[in-house]
Amino acid sequence: MQLAGVLERIKAAVGPTGWVADPHDLEPFLVEARRLYRGATRLVVRPGTTSEVAAVVGICAEAGLAIVPQGGNTGLVGGGVPPEDRDNIVLALGRMNRIRAIDPVNFTMTVEAGCILAHLHEAAAEADRLFPLSLGAEGSCQIGGNLSTNAGGIAVLRYGNTRELTLGVEVVLPDGRVWDGLRGLRKDNTGYDLKQLFIGGEGTLGVITAATVKLFPKLREIETAFVALGRIEDAMGLFAHARAASADQLTAFELIPRAGLDLAQAHIPGTIDPLARRHPWYVLLEMSSSQSDSGIRGLLERLLETALADGLVADGAIAESGAQAKELWRIREAIVEAQLYAGSIKHDVAVPVSHVAEFVTRASAAVCGRLPGIRPIAFGHVGDGNIHFNLTQPEDMDKAAYLARWQEFNDLVHGVVRDLHGSISAEHGVGIMKRDEITHYKPAIEIELMRRVKHALDPQGIMNPGKLVRA
Repeated sequence: MQLAGVLERIKAAVGPTGWVADPHDLEPFLVEARRLYRGATRLVVRPGTTSEVAAVVGICAEAGLAIVPQGGNTGLVGGGVPPEDRDNIVLALGRMNRIRAIDPVNFTMTVEAGCILAHLHEAAAEADRLFPLSLGAEGSCQIGGNLSTNAGGIAVLRYGNTRELTLGVEVVLPDGRVWDGLRGLRKDNTGYDLKQLFIGGEGTLGVITAATVKLFPKLREIETAFVALGRIEDAMGLFAHARAASADQLTAFELIPRAGLDLAQAHIPGTIDPLARRHPWYVLLEMSSSQSDSGIRGLLERLLETALADGLVADGAIAESGAQAKELWRIREAIVEAQLYAGSIKHDVAVPVSHVAEFVTRASAAVCGRLPGIRPIAFGHVGDGNIHFNLTQPEDMDKAAYLARWQEFNDLVHGVVRDLHGSISAEHGVGIMKRDEITHYKPAIEIELMRRVKHALDPQGIMNPGKLVRA
């Protein structure tokens, strides 16, 4: 059948409100958040039910038409951008935004892929529960995209990545069949854990249409502190001390460099500097409890007093209210925003927690040695070994000339990551950006196994082609 006929069949399968073809309306679906990648598509399809997704995928499988699943399109590696050189449809799941069930006793919630993450937080809270996945784009990202990229965020330290938060998934396979794996079981020892193929699969093996996720007791007390350090090595000493002292009530442990705070204050109005004196490094830490009168405030105060006496901490401030805690967290958010005002070469990497300080020291020395005046800004979730190691351009350098050296500095930084047995993508995924690069950092047998899985499940190569791994 001619392509035009295939597209008409797809339109009929989803009805008049289930597709977009006007070039102006297509535009938001063709580019990603950083605008580093741009694609083209014949049609954006917006199904409203799993059965409609299955019908569309079945038509595409019959015709050999490529499918690009897309959630909130907040990804940073081009994973949701359609190809320019192949006929395709974009399968946007935003209309599938229903919460199918909440089971407070089982501490689970079954949700459709198009649900916005912030709305899941609200639904869990209404049931007196907590869904802990939390990241900067939570007001617009969708849980389907979070699942497909195995999103991390600020609470991984305590609750784990999206993989650890997911008990089951519903998936439309590349031939249009539906696998209903929506199980609320903590234990199921009956074979391969198939859901893990699709979580982190970036839509290359099938379309996640729903998931059953874990809930937790709602937090009753949260304490937040902003702590100054003299050396980055002290951050890891403080982390070990805090985790041991808090009985694992440590929820977040975020590294902030002075250079990042300076950049945020220069560009983001309202960014505060909570302490009287300047220090080279800071940690934003949070402890929380599902109990009222839990005593975590006293625990945090004693922790910092001990750390100060031991020389791990130079100064610190504990938020006295929820509003003050928001001001402290705003510093972390402002560092990300401020990097939009200058050329920034970005890295989302992970190393074993015990090697975080070594990584930052070695990688900083490597890039500064290559380009004097470059400004490394290492920040992020050091409690789980994830560092956003971003390099701001020298103040007197042309932005375009600087960004043209992106791969050069990737090679430098990722070489240090490899030496420390880390990962070149901690929480943003692979997409287009790192698809070829991972072949240099993963053992050949891993790449071979990934390709075998891809071919076994998607022999036509129609699911999100060109992403994650070359077929």
